[in-house]
Amino acid sequence: MLTKIRDIGRAVRAFATRDPDLRVRRIYELPYNSDPYADRETHYVNIGYWVSDDITVDQASGAVAMKLAEAAGLGPGQVVLDVGCGYGDQDFLWLKQFGPRSIDALDVTTAQIEAAKQRARTAEVTNRLRFKVGTATALPFADAAFDRVISLDAAFHFTTREDFFREAMRVLRPGGVLATMDTIPLDNDTSPKSLRSKRFTLYRHAVPEANWYNRATYATKLAETGFTDVTVTSIRDHTWEPWFRYWSRIATDPAARESADPVALAAVDYQWRDIATVRQDLDRLDSVIAVATKPSAAG
Repeated sequence: MLTKIRDIGRAVRAFATRDPDLRVRRIYELPYNSDPYADRETHYVNIGYWVSDDITVDQASGAVAMKLAEAAGLGPGQVVLDVGCGYGDQDFLWLKQFGPRSIDALDVTTAQIEAAKQRARTAEVTNRLRFKVGTATALPFADAAFDRVISLDAAFHFTTREDFFREAMRVLRPGGVLATMDTIPLDNDTSPKSLRSKRFTLYRHAVPEANWYNRATYATKLAETGFTDVTVTSIRDHTWEPWFRYWSRIATDPAARESADPVALAAVDYQWRDIATVRQDLDRLDSVIAVATKPSAAG
């Protein structure tokens, strides 16, 4: 009982704080956020890229990390910054698959960064993979320090995303690339507060109103920051739609429920108990990959 009371108190403090970075950190450190990992091999915090309905959450989560890295043109010898890295699973994947010279990874959630640091020490890659607590809107790095700035399913939290765009422009070298995988609304005439389901509580409380705009506006804001060659491409048919099919099946199908881990299932039952409202919320959401280039010195 005392543990439950403490958890409720932590939740109240998380949602009540007026500091947006602190709110995000506290929410991601709530006990229930560890429940979905009970039957998984990774600690990705993303909605995944589902090439079929027959893959696992771990496979979908890794697939979207690969999709974003490919869109960014990640490659050997590059100096990379990952903003909003969570537990850093994608950074270990990118280091192995693309061979960058180094990756610096940043997040506001101290517990996640500490876990990522320990993993890097165990893997003996701390000379190439460095984790740091910090905010996306005041990046603790020098001007023109990186070839790539990447943010995987995180920029909707930043206060604000436009401030992050400006910081990304500052720390990129001329010709460098910013790439994000991001959640935005399909329609500009909405608000994160309009999402009503339990599953999207995080969006209501940890997404600034200023970040709630559609693909066209997203591209405009990147261009207004000074980026060129801007593309903002919807991937919702491989993200939100199959994501909904996967989790709603676990929430409602007796066969899927029977094979689910009990701890993970408890989290699903809490977050998906209003499944019709989840569906209504989902119909308002888009998922995009945005890519933009900092002009070269000559341009």
